[in-house]
Amino acid sequence: MTREVFIAHVEREQEALRGFLLALCCGNKGDADDLAQDTLVKAYLSLAGYQDKERFRSWLFKIAHNTFLNHKASCRTMESIDEARTLIGGTEADSSFEHQDLYLALRTLPPKERSAITLYYMNGYSIKEIATITDASQDAVKQQLSRGRDKLKARLQL
Repeated sequence: MTREVFIAHVEREQEALRGFLLALCCGNKGDADDLAQDTLVKAYLSLAGYQDKERFRSWLFKIAHNTFLNHKASCRTMESIDEARTLIGGTEADSSFEHQDLYLALRTLPPKERSAITLYYMNGYSIKEIATITDASQDAVKQQLSRGRDKLKARLQL
């Protein structure tokens, strides 16, 4: 893949990548932007290993997912929405985002559950695709989705 083709792919997928990382980072724009930049650098440096010409977004999201898991600050989970709200103090999260409570609830999930929920519900990936992106079995993804849904339901009930 040439540099120009890579840039064209990135321009097409940039908003989706940023949205994915913004959700994983629970609305923290700074972390999401840092992770997006790291992801794009890693992707560019890994172009020689890119094989599936039809699935650039999945390949890019896999790199983003692994970058997220390696990012210690984003992986810290909270026990409750109130603890997450206290930690961010209204400065880290995107206060204009209309689903702020969802971001706070996502912060309470372990990273793998957060990734599965985000990929499935916010990005529309199938269980099989999520398994490929996250290097997990389909059964593990189903379990992560089930646990994540249960935790989110409990935490978002008013």
